[in-house]
Amino acid sequence: MSCSRREFLSATTVAAVSTFLAACSSGSDAATGPSNVNVTVTLANFAALNVVGGIAQVSSTGTPVAVVRSGASSYRAFSMVCPHQGTTIGITTSGFRCPNHGATFNANGAWTGGERTSGLFEFTVTSNTTAGTITITS
Repeated sequence: MSCSRREFLSATTVAAVSTFLAACSSGSDAATGPSNVNVTVTLANFAALNVVGGIAQVSSTGTPVAVVRSGASSYRAFSMVCPHQGTTIGITTSGFRCPNHGATFNANGAWTGGERTSGLFEFTVTSNTTAGTITITS
């Protein structure tokens, strides 16, 4: 079986592009997320969490974690590892931004712009209102 030069170049280009796209999307922890997170946070230690919509980074070792105060007594926690290439993202006034490739995420962890990627990995949050703490687990 033979093929023309044009057919050969077309087939190899498609294969190369497919391999490149697969490599760009692999290595992400977005689907499974970090498996070693177990952090108890004293809410009074983070002034940003005094108001609904406030965001604070609550860990600096291991997996970086951000907490968002989503309601009067509710909180959400997200991995600050960009699902695209694993860069640690930063907190903005309305959510998060990856300094590596410009992807932006809202305070709900959903991708909103920049380099296309999935949303941020969300952790489980358990609240202890008596103690004024939340526990974040993966």
